[in-house]
Amino acid sequence: MPGQRALAFLAVLLTALALVPAGAHLLALPNKLAMGRDAYLAAQGAYAGWAMAGAFPIGAILACLGLALRQAPPASPWPALVAALLLAAGLAAFFHWTLPANQTTANWTRLPEDWEALRAQWEWSHAANAVLTFLALCAVLGAALSPPAGPPRGSARRSR
Repeated sequence: MPGQRALAFLAVLLTALALVPAGAHLLALPNKLAMGRDAYLAAQGAYAGWAMAGAFPIGAILACLGLALRQAPPASPWPALVAALLLAAGLAAFFHWTLPANQTTANWTRLPEDWEALRAQWEWSHAANAVLTFLALCAVLGAALSPPAGPPRGSARRSR
């Protein structure tokens, strides 16, 4: 199915693009946890404008759901559905832990007294999101690489 292959490509691409900022946060985590107050506040300024990257997981969820709906035997819809659920869990982590820290710090333009607890909350929620997004990428790759739908069982192809 050409449409299914294009949808699988889009689902993989968007999930991979969602992993880019998540992976960057994960790789920076050890260094950022060791930073002092002023250095951390300065480092957080590098993320200004990154909110646009939120479009990638949303698009990836939709593409993965669409792929799950298009999968036909012998392919299973489960890998694409699992990918969508993992991406949704990453968004849930963002809204539950990351966004409140962003709001409390006015997007890291000021640091309250408990800034170290907020830093830990923010950094570890991004780490969890990176792991969930990586697992989603593995799942959607499994869906994209599953065998394409063939002719119905019992039917024979005629060659000319």
